[in-house]
Amino acid sequence: MLKKLVLTGAAGKLGSYLRGPLAAMCEEFVSTDIADAVPNLAANETYVKADLAELAPFEEMLQGADMVVHFGAIVDEGPFEELLGPNFIGAYNIWEAAHRNGCRRVVYASSIHAVGMYPKSQAIGIDVPHRPDTFYGLAKCFAEDLGRMYWEKRGLEAVCLRILSCAQVTNPRAVGTWLSYDDCVRLVQRAIDTPITEFSIIYGVSDNDRAPVDNSGARHLGYKPQDNAEQFAEAIFAEYGPLDPHDLSNARHGGPFAGITLGQSAMSLLNLNEDDTGKG
Repeated sequence: MLKKLVLTGAAGKLGSYLRGPLAAMCEEFVSTDIADAVPNLAANETYVKADLAELAPFEEMLQGADMVVHFGAIVDEGPFEELLGPNFIGAYNIWEAAHRNGCRRVVYASSIHAVGMYPKSQAIGIDVPHRPDTFYGLAKCFAEDLGRMYWEKRGLEAVCLRILSCAQVTNPRAVGTWLSYDDCVRLVQRAIDTPITEFSIIYGVSDNDRAPVDNSGARHLGYKPQDNAEQFAEAIFAEYGPLDPHDLSNARHGGPFAGITLGQSAMSLLNLNEDDTGKG
C-alpha cells in the first residue's frame, strides 16, 4: 500500500470513478480539482481546490506523495490560449512538483489524440511518432515528451495512458475505441502497482474485437481488460448505416477531433449521453 497518493481532475467523470478505488490503494489520499468540493469523501481522503496553472499549490500538495495520478485538464479541443494554462502549463507544474518532492511516478491521462491523425486502416502501436489531431492532442504530445524527459534526466517514472474513448458506446467509432469504466480503473491500478515502469505508454482501451491499437509493447504493465464493445456493434451500426470514408472524422483514429477545424469543440460531435463526459 502506498503512503500517499494524489489525484488531479477528481471532480471529472473519470476522476469520480477513480477516487474510491485509488483511496483503497493508499494510507493518505488527496484529490484535487477546480471545483469547490467533491461528494462522498473516503475516510482517508482530503480534497483541495487548486488551479493546475499554478505551481505552488501542487508543490505543497505533493509533499510526501509516492505518486500523482494526473487526470486534470480541459477535456475538449479549444483555442490554444484556453488550453495553455490547464493542459500545457498544468502538465509541467505536475511533473515539476513531483520532481521537487521526490515522487516516484506520474500516471498521466494522455489520449489517442496525440496520434489521432493516423488512418484508421493502420493499426498503431505504442511506439508510433506523435501525430496530433488538435491543440488538445498537441498538449498530450507535450506532456508525453515532458514525461520521457523527466524520466531520462531526473529519474521520475511516468506511465502515459493514451485513452481512446472512456464513455458509453453511442457511435460506430466507440465500438473499437471503448474503454469501460471498470477497465479504466484496472488500467490505472496497474499503472500504479507495477513495480518498475520507467517511461511507459499504453493505450486505454477495452478488449474490443475491433480495437484499432496494439498494446503488446506494454505487457510489462500487466493490464488485462475484461470488457468488449462488440455487444453494442449490431445496434450501433444499424442505427448509423454506412459511413463516408472520405470524412476524416470516420477515417482517422482521432474521430471527430481529426475532422474539425483547430480550436473548435469536438465533444459535442461524439453523441455522448448528457451525463457522460468521458475522454475521447
